[in-house]
Amino acid sequence: MALNSNKTSEANAELDAVAAGGPVPNHIAIIMDGNGRWAKSRGKNRVTGHREGVRSVREIVEACARIDTKYLTLYTFSTENWKRPKDEVSTLMRILVSSLRSELDNLHENNIRFMTMGELTRLPEEAQKEVQRAVEKTAGNTGLTLNLALSYSGRWDIMRAMKKIAMEARSGRISPEDVDERLISSFLSTAHLPDPDLLIRTSGELRLSNFLLWELAYTELYISERYWPDFRTHELCEAIRSFQGRERRYGQVSEQLKEKSGHRASTKEELINAISSL
Repeated sequence: MALNSNKTSEANAELDAVAAGGPVPNHIAIIMDGNGRWAKSRGKNRVTGHREGVRSVREIVEACARIDTKYLTLYTFSTENWKRPKDEVSTLMRILVSSLRSELDNLHENNIRFMTMGELTRLPEEAQKEVQRAVEKTAGNTGLTLNLALSYSGRWDIMRAMKKIAMEARSGRISPEDVDERLISSFLSTAHLPDPDLLIRTSGELRLSNFLLWELAYTELYISERYWPDFRTHELCEAIRSFQGRERRYGQVSEQLKEKSGHRASTKEELINAISSL
């Protein structure tokens, strides 16, 4: 199925209006929550919810590509998700493999670059191979970057970065004075990405669930009451319209923004100081 082939003219018109209505987030991150509850509310098994969630992924990728969002990061499978029943984990891995196989050509034909982050070595071998195939095939594409967080958690990523920085410091390649936000960011899995402008969480939950803990410091948050399988183009447009109506002050006051003065306050100072004391 080619991108946008299932879009109605009304949906496309809404996307075009949103794109013309103000700044579009350069990087959107989404916590895709509620597949199981969506299925349960309809008297169906959880697998049905996960499969329907794939349809939402496809539609949101299409929509982001249309409005020229540059990066889309999807919280696909967390480190904590390994604690779920083995049968459900196995099913999720099979869905990942089948989705990559069925969608890869379409992604490539539409100039979408596919990337991943997380402890990929924990994935089944077949899933690792399909992920690598998708990454390699789309590596030269220059449109939307679709980044899947697989076997990922924010604390795992920060801990991993701290260990690498400590090793660099111990070897003498960096000094405590070198440690700043930029250096720490360069050791994270997201080093190749800008911080998200907009985080969307579905199903009405009010928590980050260990997702992009460093990167979300100044990200605008949008909570949708919709379960992920019901989150489609219209819901994305609602989130972006909410984003467009906000003033992003980065710790400043409105008057400072108007005068283009002041400086960005850091919420990461404590962590930097901790690393600097190594």
